Amino acid sequence: MDKLYDFQLKNISGQSVDWNDFKGKKILLVNTASACGFTPQFGALENLYQNTDRSKFEIIGVPSNDFGGQDPGSNEEILAYCQKNFGVSFPMMEKAVVLGPNAHPIFNWLRESLKTEITWNFQKFLIDEEGVAVHTLAPGNLPISPEVIDWIENEKS
Repeated sequence: MDKLYDFQLKNISGQSVDWNDFKGKKILLVNTASACGFTPQFGALENLYQNTDRSKFEIIGVPSNDFGGQDPGSNEEILAYCQKNFGVSFPMMEKAVVLGPNAHPIFNWLRESLKTEITWNFQKFLIDEEGVAVHTLAPGNLPISPEVIDWIENEKS
């Protein structure tokens, strides 16, 4: 599997995701957590989501409890927290395992494609219009950094 569209993942409400909705768009995929020092990045992610063209760009959040046990809640609790505290309206997927033998295949693909390790919550993965992983950003990099904005605004990755 070499494209994001090759994988199955349900949204945070348990419904299947139609990846065709994302084809032709750049995607910022982020492994998230609700009780992390980086959790305020939800606000920056939502700001970015509200201020970019939906026909060209999407944000996808994937909660995980793998780093420091910082997202122990249920999918429903996570979604309610994100909406109440940060007004999150971008697509959130169901909680997934990021590390180890039970890691979701998407995260294994990202590691292999980008020759990187996933080091903590809020690591960001840039996926181009063809569904190919092209870059990763460390958890401390803000989603509204010039690097991300420039990538979004360039016609092709």
